[in-house]
Amino acid sequence: MFLLVNTNMLSKIVKLKDLVQKISTLRESGRTIVFTNGCFDILHVGHVRYLAAARSEGDVLVVGLNSDESARSIKQENRPIVSQDQRAEVLAGLECVDYITVFNEQDPLKLIQALKPDVLVKGADWKEEDIIGADVVKAGGGKVVRVDVVPDISTSRIIQRIVKRHQHMGGKGLWSEY
Repeated sequence: MFLLVNTNMLSKIVKLKDLVQKISTLRESGRTIVFTNGCFDILHVGHVRYLAAARSEGDVLVVGLNSDESARSIKQENRPIVSQDQRAEVLAGLECVDYITVFNEQDPLKLIQALKPDVLVKGADWKEEDIIGADVVKAGGGKVVRVDVVPDISTSRIIQRIVKRHQHMGGKGLWSEY
């Protein structure tokens, strides 16, 4: 049996050219546009807290999502675990996320230049001078916000934990309950 997907949810996933128009209209109505980006592979509590904190910095949260190709170029070869379409849909299911756009480049500079967000958010594990697009946002009168990361939580650590537990069980039994 197929579950019907909420079309309002999927309408959050937008191509850049369409998103630029939507953001322009929102900005004209006085909305503060917040931008962040990432792979968001195997969504976890660190991601959810980060995105909620990003959304609290303004009225509209736009997430630049690394495509599968982009994620492979910056992560390990066997990543992402979850496909870009599924990662986008999961993000769209979060109330704090207003729009998602997928990008193929290694970094989100092109998106930031096109969207001109009022606020650029990255994790506090990034030094402000290393944040791609910070100069663009500041030059436009915007600000850069660094959000604390949840300690000891990451997709890589979750993957390592799964592999370790699977190996500990001799490769058997881990999935028996599924």
